[in-house]
Amino acid sequence: MASSLTSNDFQEGVDDEDAGRGLVSDENALQKHVAFFDRNNDGIIYPWETFQGFRAIGAGYLLSLASAFLINLGLSRKTRPGKAFSLETLMLGVEVKNIHMAKHGSDSGVYDSKGRFVSWKFEEIFAKFALTHSDALTSDELKAMLKANREPKDYRGWVASWTEWITLYNLCKDNEGLLKKETIRGVYDGSLFQQMEREKLAAAGRKKE
Repeated sequence: MASSLTSNDFQEGVDDEDAGRGLVSDENALQKHVAFFDRNNDGIIYPWETFQGFRAIGAGYLLSLASAFLINLGLSRKTRPGKAFSLETLMLGVEVKNIHMAKHGSDSGVYDSKGRFVSWKFEEIFAKFALTHSDALTSDELKAMLKANREPKDYRGWVASWTEWITLYNLCKDNEGLLKKETIRGVYDGSLFQQMEREKLAAAGRKKE
């Protein structure tokens, strides 16, 4: 991604210090993170698309089903302000362009309030918590990060962050139980999901041979 800064980089959620430390100026970083689940590319993610996306990256049936219901239930109305009784909202559709409106607390801060990627916050994860390997997190280090990110009495944020990161760890840890930096980076820009889908399809193709 490009790293040049523009005047738009100094909007809400990004101060001069953040910009100086290296805010990636791609304002669609969070949108790219979720766009994989918009299976028909119409700008709205419905529960069945979330289910299909989770299955595509190798998640089990029950995890995919639960994720589809809970994620869309939690995000739909937040991303569709003023449209509470529209058909799309009643069907738990999540609007991709407004995904930043559903950003929860007690997170890593790698996405700012506009959904942009803040590179120094990403690097901070490993500077603070990757104590065993500089380019990976162990299970204990991941849990330490989640605990450190907790905001007082933000119970929904605690649960949301724990669910996201533990699911990622279980799906993407390597054979040594490490969650690699490049893997986490791929989650933030959405490229990891595409890679996982390609790998699953390739593996399925080899089984048929």
